[in-house]
Amino acid sequence: MEVTKKGLEDVVVLETKISFIDGKNGILRYRGYDINELTEYSYEAVSYLLLYGKLPTENELNSFSHQLRELRPIREGIKGVTKVYNINIEAMDALRTTTSYMSHFDPDLNNESFGARLHIAMRLIAKFPTIVAAFRRIRKEKEPVVPDPSLSHGENFLYMLTGKKPDPLDAEVMEKDFIISAEHELNVSTFSARITASTQSDFYSAIISGIGTLNGPLHGGARMNVMNMLDAIGTPDKAEDYVMNLISQKKKVMGFGHRVYKTWDPRGKIFKDLVKRLAEARNDYTWWDTATRIEETVLYELVEKRGKPIYPNVDFYTGVAYKYLGIPPLLATTVFAIGRVSGWSAHILEQFADNRIIRPRAKYV
Repeated sequence: MEVTKKGLEDVVVLETKISFIDGKNGILRYRGYDINELTEYSYEAVSYLLLYGKLPTENELNSFSHQLRELRPIREGIKGVTKVYNINIEAMDALRTTTSYMSHFDPDLNNESFGARLHIAMRLIAKFPTIVAAFRRIRKEKEPVVPDPSLSHGENFLYMLTGKKPDPLDAEVMEKDFIISAEHELNVSTFSARITASTQSDFYSAIISGIGTLNGPLHGGARMNVMNMLDAIGTPDKAEDYVMNLISQKKKVMGFGHRVYKTWDPRGKIFKDLVKRLAEARNDYTWWDTATRIEETVLYELVEKRGKPIYPNVDFYTGVAYKYLGIPPLLATTVFAIGRVSGWSAHILEQFADNRIIRPRAKYV
């Protein structure tokens, strides 16, 4: 008898060597390495791990990092495209269109060798932060900032946004955000990227599928909604009433609950600690106090009283961190994409290496 599961919940559709999730115990590993351990590395080292299947030696990392940093600048024609967008265009729309336009100039676009596809992946990893930062500055009627090859991935992104080298703690938080965002098994955007790759379409088309899927409010767009929720609440003393009103209307509290995790999302724990450090460094506890009040109310009302496994996910405390970093809600999902592109790339490469077109069936009713 045919069995259907709405949303493919808990349906295993393929095998991967890239990441592992234990939702019951709150475990996430990239290539066998626990996410808590990986946040002590650089985003470049983690990207190498995802693409090559192992952590780099010192020489390998130096070479890989040098190549990525040399690839950061975008050509003038691509900057020109960002200048003619509708001023009201969403940041994810801009990233999608710019990525598609950028493919026109990639010499490896139709080269199906592993080496050529790896080069495309590296270009995308390197250029995504430059594209997003350029879009933001042009939108504010400012000239884009040229990337600085002496800075880390996270530090350089904040530098390109503001034109000023960031505080070391801010740079650390941004770097760790990219690391925890990089990979998460068969999330919706990764699955869509693999579906596109399975048709033997080109690498850019698969990445663009990931961008389009990440844009949804039930996936990457959740971070923007967390930030908007914080703005709507305003002050910590209003947090409990706001959450209780949502619960009474049976509405979702943004940043809570996950399809896979039935306990704390391990990435959420990492970022809760980082947000506390940001609040202490600034001596500004507004967003921290608001967030912890939201968390306490949700855990008491839904977990303790009702037994529902609805805990903070990755989007909740990363959204709070973005408030402290001065990243506007408009950019939240594109910042997620900057981190996730290395994971998408690893999955696309894995799909190409052992391909069968992904074509499930539907039950006619």
